[in-house]
Amino acid sequence: MIEIESFIKELIKNDLNFCSGVPDSIFKDLCYSFEKKYKKNHITAANEGSAVGIGVGYYLSTKKIPIVYMQNSGLGNAINPLISLADENVYKIPLFLIIGWRGEKHKNFIDEPQHITQGRVTEKFLNNLNIKYKIIDANSNFKFEIKRLKDYAKKKQKSVALLVKKNSFKKLTKIKNKNKNKKLFLREPILELLVSKLPKNSIVVSTTGILSRELNEIVKKNNNKINNFMCVGGMGHAISIATGMANKLNKKIFCFDGDGSITMHLGSLATSSKFNNLVHILFNNYSHESVGGHDNSAKHVKFYRLAKELGYKKYLLCWKDEHVINALKKSIKSKNSFFIEIILNKGHRKNISRPSEKMNLLKEKFIKSVLK
Repeated sequence: MIEIESFIKELIKNDLNFCSGVPDSIFKDLCYSFEKKYKKNHITAANEGSAVGIGVGYYLSTKKIPIVYMQNSGLGNAINPLISLADENVYKIPLFLIIGWRGEKHKNFIDEPQHITQGRVTEKFLNNLNIKYKIIDANSNFKFEIKRLKDYAKKKQKSVALLVKKNSFKKLTKIKNKNKNKKLFLREPILELLVSKLPKNSIVVSTTGILSRELNEIVKKNNNKINNFMCVGGMGHAISIATGMANKLNKKIFCFDGDGSITMHLGSLATSSKFNNLVHILFNNYSHESVGGHDNSAKHVKFYRLAKELGYKKYLLCWKDEHVINALKKSIKSKNSFFIEIILNKGHRKNISRPSEKMNLLKEKFIKSVLK
């Protein structure tokens, strides 16, 4: 396996001294090391397209090639600035992309449904974007590949990519949770509390990641008390899905969102805030927990205050269970758009199950329940 310290030394040796991106589970320990080693030369981006933009800004101010890292699921966000700004037919700005390959076909590993198609088309994406790339794994000669790609990017003024397979990097020793606060709850008990207090058959749209997995277990345990649509993919779009439903249904729609997710497409709140039957609940533990617990780009943001500026008529901040119960009661009675921010500790159980049913069957079941 590749030693992370040696890998970063090689990047720096090749004058790749700046990086920006969105953390990825395939190389989560490398992402931690980027934060630690690059320090002020590292920026966690709100989304992958923003990371490309940050990289373009770095190049324009230094004429040096930036590193932009992401999971392959984020290529969709990155494509627009890659081909309309950095492309060889526009500004010819070279970027050194490091991309985690979820959904890679492997006889010993079957990935989750949301990654299957993305994994299959990732190489096609890179080829269609005319981006030269190399696949690396635990046994790769990464020093040779980094130098060759960097030299090519510099000479041709074109973007290049390292496509990283699962288990390519050695794991770091356990990283301590810097944000632990004994006065705060973990997310799962708050989810249980909310489900217990929601009216029966409430419609909930839940965001990508562990939140949806926790909620899925809770819903089953409570005999499917609520109708929940899990956004297993499409990070940042849960609130837009909830908005589309609020526009057509004369019912309360609840969106259970995460801080990394809401940050990714914040502009969506300017639209969702217009719907008086929408309750937007943010679970904020200041991290990209589902991919390893890295800090997000918005630790300084007071989302409940921002929600006000973006148009939500009611907005509350919670950090105790009694706050949550109170806020939920008010949101259920309210005839206005409602935003609730819940401050939480980072962390989750290690044995949380994944949905066992086929996604299409879950969709049909959800629609049937909603249209009753």
